[in-house]
Amino acid sequence: MAEPITLITGARKGIGRYLSEHYLGLGHRVIGCSRQPSDLDHPRYEHFTLDVADEAAVLGMFGQLRQRHQRLDNLINNAGIASMNHSLLTPYGTAEQITRTNVLGTFLLSREAAKLMKRSDQGRIVNFSTVARPLKLEGEALYAASKSAVETLTAVMAKELAGYGITVNAVGPTPIATDLTRTLPTAKLDALVAQQSIKRLGQFEDVSNVLDFFLAANSQFITGQVLYLGGV
Repeated sequence: MAEPITLITGARKGIGRYLSEHYLGLGHRVIGCSRQPSDLDHPRYEHFTLDVADEAAVLGMFGQLRQRHQRLDNLINNAGIASMNHSLLTPYGTAEQITRTNVLGTFLLSREAAKLMKRSDQGRIVNFSTVARPLKLEGEALYAASKSAVETLTAVMAKELAGYGITVNAVGPTPIATDLTRTLPTAKLDALVAQQSIKRLGQFEDVSNVLDFFLAANSQFITGQVLYLGGV
């Protein structure tokens, strides 16, 4: 059986870097992309330096993927920007950047991935939401709103792409120990965790567990779902 080809956005660090290494370890050929170059060196890893909301750059990447591999099995839309400001203190530029990356980037990558996946009549797309959406966390209005849009994209595209054998699902992680959460005041982070049923920070393995499930061959009957972690 041919090695799965998996595209992961935001692959340079954090969850994206972990997922790249995780799927390389499972025998996938991994295509990563991020706005900065990656130092991940592996014979089955390729990296593209681009902004996921830059249509010309994304189309260029997919053109190369078609030439090199002729197919794509999995897309993990991990790239995202969070803003933890009160809505009255959120600059328009920040709002625009969040919307471009989280919503337009997810849409653009999903659209182009689906065009390539439909050639094989199969594919898996997994988007990233957040528990900030169902918890309606104060100070994350734009971030939560952008992820609400991602959830709607997930639900509608799941219906649109089902006929091509492509599933579209989403995972909603809790706060995870990354560069982003390390900048948060301890009291704020503790308050977030206190709203979960399981009162701890998430771990990278919690996320990959859900992704492994969504990407599995026998998950072909599961689509349009959002799975939140931690019990919210």
